[in-house]
Amino acid sequence: MVFELTAIHFIYLFFVLVIIGFMIFRKDTTLICIAAIATLGALATLTIEGSISGIFNSFIYAIKELLGTILIISIIVALSRILIRTGINELMVAPFTAFMKTPALAFWGIGIVMMVVSWFFWPSPAVALIGAVLLPVATRVGLPALGAAVAMNLFGHGIALSSDFIIQGAPKLTADAAGIPVSAVMQASIPLVITMGLVTTISAYWMMRRDMRNGTWRDGLVEADSKSSKAEDKNDKDHLSKNAKRVLAVIVPICFALDVVAMFLLNLQGGDATALVGGTAILLMVMITMLSHHGAGLEKATQYLIDGFLFGFKVFGPVIPIAAFFYLGDSGFFAMFGEKLPEISTGIVNDLGLALAHYVPVNETVSGITLAVVGAITGLDGSGFSGISLVGSIALLFSNALGSGIATLTALGQIAGIWVGGGTIIPWALIPAAAICGVSPFELARRNIKPVLLGLAVTTVVAILIISF
Repeated sequence: MVFELTAIHFIYLFFVLVIIGFMIFRKDTTLICIAAIATLGALATLTIEGSISGIFNSFIYAIKELLGTILIISIIVALSRILIRTGINELMVAPFTAFMKTPALAFWGIGIVMMVVSWFFWPSPAVALIGAVLLPVATRVGLPALGAAVAMNLFGHGIALSSDFIIQGAPKLTADAAGIPVSAVMQASIPLVITMGLVTTISAYWMMRRDMRNGTWRDGLVEADSKSSKAEDKNDKDHLSKNAKRVLAVIVPICFALDVVAMFLLNLQGGDATALVGGTAILLMVMITMLSHHGAGLEKATQYLIDGFLFGFKVFGPVIPIAAFFYLGDSGFFAMFGEKLPEISTGIVNDLGLALAHYVPVNETVSGITLAVVGAITGLDGSGFSGISLVGSIALLFSNALGSGIATLTALGQIAGIWVGGGTIIPWALIPAAAICGVSPFELARRNIKPVLLGLAVTTVVAILIISF
């Protein structure tokens, strides 16, 4: 049974299209998002005060949802400050220069390592681990910071998260909704994951090299005051000897490597794995600061944390309004406005996807395109996982009409949903990679959007061919 879409659904969809249009033309979306939240609040509460207070409450909701990411990024930046200040980072990354001698090797090297680590521990903790160790090497050999962020993003939040072959969280959600074994979804996803991965990464790398040759590359750096802060740091006396720096340059990566081992042995995933990395980074930052600054260590440790949080909120500040709006498409609407949607509603975004699936004709081509579009729509809330159960249900619906193709359709919807919402083209979802690399999340989203859309188009064609033959 399909309920009738309400005015709230259509207003939300209208603002989604407007925001996407503004992003494509590189315009700021903050005022549009605030206007959208106020409009939805007015429709939901039918009061002016409800509309106005809804803006503030939506910001609070978005901050709560993003707080874990803000913390890990701020802490890693605080650690990087003391590593840069003491020169430990120079010694720490020196061994990797033997393997990453060109921008190409750095791009593919970072990407492949990110993919493998993300398969085991998911992308968020992987970003922190890899960014702290490999990013300085990559930038030194000529790979732009934004290029490193693209590699980490596409291989981690794209290929690894959408396939999820090891942890199997994504295929389990879609398989359960479709009523088929997890192994069937995983097997069907292999050719689609390979297609999507190859098309997106190769096209992204080609576009990067082309723009660098033509002089049109924009790195989108956000840390404009980095030079002045480093200059001020040099005025402070460094009490570490060369031997002490060498020892610490070994200890830091060993500690993160032990985190990886602990994640595997203790089966730590997602937030638990991120917390382990964050706690390790705090302890390392405090230890190195106390050893380096001696009597001034207490004050300096606090200052490094302040620097980290300043950077974190500088990056997140422009993202909170747009995240606040898109969270309204999922559970955020129910949290702030209660049951103002039809009883059978599962959220604005999911409702729109379900309605689309019920109002299109059924054949192999239309089914494949619809699953890709529905998956992408459900990914607009930026979580990647909130709507993939829906695509499993829709795949079951279409496969019953077609008589085949349920596993392939389910895998296609899963890939579309996670590539869009899991952290490749939704700005606030790809903040971890953007912040670790010190680039604008909006610039990273713009850099990713063409390769990802091209990849989705080619992958959808491949899925249609598999279903047809």
